[in-house]
Amino acid sequence: MARGRQRVHAIGRRPNHNLRRPQHPGPFRRSVIVSLMDMKASASPVLEKMLYRYPISLDSQRIIRILGVPYDAVFAFIQFLYSSRSAVSSREGEEAVEKYGMHLLVLSHAYQVKWLKRGCEEGVAARLRVEVVVDMLKLAKLCDAPRLYQRCMRLVAKDFASVIQSEGWCFIRRHDPLLEKEILQFIEDADQRRKRWMREMADQEMYQQLSEAMECLQHICTVGCTVVGPHVGEPPSRSKGPCSFRTCEGLQLLIRHSATCGKKLSPGGCIHCKRMWQLFQLHSSICDQPDSCKVPLCKQFRSKIQMDGKVDKTWRLLVKKVVTAGIMSSLAKRERPEEIQKIWLRYRGIK
Repeated sequence: MARGRQRVHAIGRRPNHNLRRPQHPGPFRRSVIVSLMDMKASASPVLEKMLYRYPISLDSQRIIRILGVPYDAVFAFIQFLYSSRSAVSSREGEEAVEKYGMHLLVLSHAYQVKWLKRGCEEGVAARLRVEVVVDMLKLAKLCDAPRLYQRCMRLVAKDFASVIQSEGWCFIRRHDPLLEKEILQFIEDADQRRKRWMREMADQEMYQQLSEAMECLQHICTVGCTVVGPHVGEPPSRSKGPCSFRTCEGLQLLIRHSATCGKKLSPGGCIHCKRMWQLFQLHSSICDQPDSCKVPLCKQFRSKIQMDGKVDKTWRLLVKKVVTAGIMSSLAKRERPEEIQKIWLRYRGIK
């Protein structure tokens, strides 16, 4: 129970002197916590209404019964009401949240102490374990704790094989099929999001390679590289070091094959020559200097597009994504702060 003093002369005392804890409360003895009425009323709107609703006893005190939680949890809750909002992050506050985090979360939700509820929610979420994650998930739904709910769901999806062996999972399978369905739906959605993210990352890597291949093709046809390209005397890469493009070697093999292949004019054609043809066409769609461009067939492809007057939507989308990947790559090569670099690596899926 918690009592609130109504005497005016007790309001100015220090919070530590306003709390009195019984030394040896017996198992059948009612535990009493004496506290100031005005302090609790200002901390909780629910307690304020309860304090003024209950009648005054003979010794000018009001009695509020807080049932369903341990006495020490109630004592810690009253201490938090007397403390500042930063008390949750203190050493004593963290110890109290570690011992009675679940009970403090329930009390702060029931009595609408929002700042304490946020602190308890973060503390309970930071100490989640697989054995009790289902119970904490149920508690998060009852106490309207979205952060704790999301953390529980992520832990369930991460280690579902261990969760299904816990007692909490067996309980909800027998008594709460709606929560079981909600958990299974979340796991399925998380798996779909992971697969979709992996596909998007694979597509992004493909567009990145195509953008780099366009730069490499421009480089080979302009200044030359190793044994391919318009160079005089010693090949450029032998005098300037290895090429910096990852796709350079494969692109040179395609160019050399396309120059000597005898199947490119046959009815079935050659798959490697068709791939080289598509790269030339992609370059012509991206090139912004067609008059001075030295890449083969660049002008011819652009003239054909202008004569036809329309471009396939799929091809237009491919060109747009390759251009976007090239812009993102150029931005990534610039010097940037360490935090932005970490975000970019996380976006690329690199730890």
